Amino acid sequence: MQSFHRIRFASALLTLAVLPSLCARAAERVTLRSGSQFDCSRQEAAGDHVRLFLLTAVTTGDAANYVEVPATSVVSVESIPDPPAVPAAEPAFHSAAPLTQAEMTQMLARAGEQHNIDADLLASVIKAESNGNALAVSRAGARGLMQLMPGTASTLGVQDSFAPEQNIRGGTAYLDQLLTRYKDNIALALAAYNAGPIAVDRYHGIPPYRETRAYVARVIREFNRRKLATLASARASSTHP
Repeated sequence: MQSFHRIRFASALLTLAVLPSLCARAAERVTLRSGSQFDCSRQEAAGDHVRLFLLTAVTTGDAANYVEVPATSVVSVESIPDPPAVPAAEPAFHSAAPLTQAEMTQMLARAGEQHNIDADLLASVIKAESNGNALAVSRAGARGLMQLMPGTASTLGVQDSFAPEQNIRGGTAYLDQLLTRYKDNIALALAAYNAGPIAVDRYHGIPPYRETRAYVARVIREFNRRKLATLASARASSTHP
């Protein structure tokens, strides 16, 4: 049996405050020293620079629509309301039928094993991101089970974010990158998954965004619920062989 070293954080995370569930994903307004402001769907580190992916990329479909600025030029990052919902026509070949529990379990197990991440953590992220809806589209344009933005999906090699296995594979790879970046601190990795790593780095921890704090608490609460349920089931099995 393979042991996932990232499980060791589960008990410590039980002590985090649980906040009300809110909309998980928020756009951000980035202000530069020059006074310029950019409304972004996400940010990515690029050496000593930051790529600010503009909200206009969501409506135009241009995943390369970003502005690259020196990281030191960013003076503030604040959460802003989601832009108006953009109707999205789903490809006709995508079935609206939900995944079976067995299919989901197998996909999460494969992705978790590949990246050494507990499948229950992945399931908890999916619960918070899309509630298991493979065709989910957020107001900011994030897609699929793990709500990948088009630019992120492209970077991760995901050709179809509405294909469950591709989406899970890409989302897991991205979460793995964040866990590595934050030395397996699950709370910080989740905050970065929701608000972007630039925001986490700027605030040296979970950003003071209501949506992000609620998101982190929601995922952790679900993760711990799953681990406690597994522990209770194991104890019951040992008591009644």
